[in-house]
Amino acid sequence: MGATRLYKAIFEITRAVNSSLEPKKVLNSIAEKVATEMELKGCFIRLLDRTGETLLADASYGLSARYEKKGPVEVSKSRLDQEVLQGKIVTIADVRKDDRFQYPDEAAKEGLVSLVVLPLTARGEKVIGVLRVYSGEQREFSEDELDFLKCVADLSGLALENARMYSALKRASELANEYIYRVDD
Repeated sequence: MGATRLYKAIFEITRAVNSSLEPKKVLNSIAEKVATEMELKGCFIRLLDRTGETLLADASYGLSARYEKKGPVEVSKSRLDQEVLQGKIVTIADVRKDDRFQYPDEAAKEGLVSLVVLPLTARGEKVIGVLRVYSGEQREFSEDELDFLKCVADLSGLALENARMYSALKRASELANEYIYRVDD
């Protein structure tokens, strides 16, 4: 990917982040733009559940419904995700042959080969999920591409944090208005 194309892609992703406070809509848009701009087989965004034990599918693009529903990603069974949740970026040349990957057979059926997984962070430190990108052939990702993906992961975390804060403020406002209404009666 050339630098100009990367900048344009970041611009488009930033516009998507600013276009809505609906996390699902924003994350699906991000997944689509990442996969199409980088000419990838697919992109998956998974968020940790409340217990921090499972990564739940939250958004994807380019992957079959069968692959999306292959099963939960249990952190305790995925050495790959354990590394990423510690803040590391992990690149795998061939997921079909790497024992850190939890579902190699399903990946082979889906036609997935190379993978990059990055942490999604909130407030710059707390890891709340992962961004996964897949190629359909063996691929070595350049430093510029990895920097681009890190930027996208950071924007995704920011988008989620903004949406969550908006929802919390909206709910607090609704409760305050309900309280005022009851007190005035």
